[in-house]
Amino acid sequence: MNEQAGPGSKWRWLVVLTFREVWVRSVAYGLLGVVTALGARPLARFIPPGVGERIGAQAVDQVLDILASSMLAVATFSLSITVSAFAAAASTATPRATRLLQEDPTTQNVLATFVGAFLFALVGIIALHSGLYDDDGRLLLFAGTIAVVGLVVAALLRWISHLMSFGRMGDTLARVEGATAQAIDARVAAPFLGGQPLFGTPPAGLEPLPAATTGYVQHVDMQALAACAETAQTDLWIAALPGTFVHPTAPLLWWAGGKAGERTAHRLRAAFTCAGTRSYDQDPRFGLVVLAEIASRALSPAVNDPGTAIDVLGRFVRVLSRWDAPAAPEVAYPRVHVPPIHVDELLEDGFRPIARDGAGVIEVQRRLHKALGALAAHAPGVFGAAAAQASDEALARTRGAALLASERAGLERLNAGLARHRRPAGAD
Repeated sequence: MNEQAGPGSKWRWLVVLTFREVWVRSVAYGLLGVVTALGARPLARFIPPGVGERIGAQAVDQVLDILASSMLAVATFSLSITVSAFAAAASTATPRATRLLQEDPTTQNVLATFVGAFLFALVGIIALHSGLYDDDGRLLLFAGTIAVVGLVVAALLRWISHLMSFGRMGDTLARVEGATAQAIDARVAAPFLGGQPLFGTPPAGLEPLPAATTGYVQHVDMQALAACAETAQTDLWIAALPGTFVHPTAPLLWWAGGKAGERTAHRLRAAFTCAGTRSYDQDPRFGLVVLAEIASRALSPAVNDPGTAIDVLGRFVRVLSRWDAPAAPEVAYPRVHVPPIHVDELLEDGFRPIARDGAGVIEVQRRLHKALGALAAHAPGVFGAAAAQASDEALARTRGAALLASERAGLERLNAGLARHRRPAGAD
């Protein structure tokens, strides 16, 4: 999985996103190929006279012709395979997972290698026919060509191995799980994104700052918010964490400095990156939602694959075991107050869709209650009450399902094992 963008500046996050794009590696490898092909001429003066003619570097013409014609075809064919893998992942898993496939470094490196080799061969052929190289220059170009051929062969072997699993259900699930685990680790390390912990509701009498666009918050630039707060000598209370759907009547934050001026409001809004889709980086709940979507699709009558749903439940236990109750972390931005992510929300995002769509599948229900029990046993103070509530809701959904009395009794026993974690009646 690629490097996770943390709660730092917006520009650093944008740079991280840019380097995940396939065109960045393709351009970099292509420029490297062009520089390698043209660099043979200035380096030729270090070659002893006549060495190139004795070794037989004249054969470089034919090798470059073969490389140029084959690499264009291989790059085009590999790109079509990649697009087919994206489509397969979107249809069998969920469209929300294809972004992780598009950011796959192995695929990007292989495609970039093919593009770079093609440009190297093309520039080399043009330079040869324009008389740019003497015999010694041809020798260096020949050596570079051999090195490029070796890289291409290694890339092809790696590509063949990679295609055995790329875009398959297991590969897609592993990528989503990895992205979710990284997002959870980042949030556990900075549960309030470096801001002041906000438990409960903001103080009364604050002024809301509504969003200027409609979409999901993908990233919050805490440094920019802290700078605005220091300039205005006021505190900020964040209302929209990453993953929140906002619109022009929904507040991004609340502040105590009176009605924001146009310039200040623009700076504050610019600290929130909003787009049409959610992002995994600062939003650990999104990964759980995507895993639940995959399980729900597997439980649909058209697919009827409860094994995938059971697999997802096991992955929930793995990733959620990394979660911990928000502690009192080091506060880097004391004027910015940030609410926590509640464990009830995490379990609701992951388990509720599976409990609903798998209400009549005993294998799924049994594993769901066991997964909740495992989380409650792992960290009773973190998951106990929330897991008991999720188990109660899942059991209630089975009342109208076609389950045998013995099967329902087994689920009730699993649910009873969480009884000691239940919240008292009337508790929040």
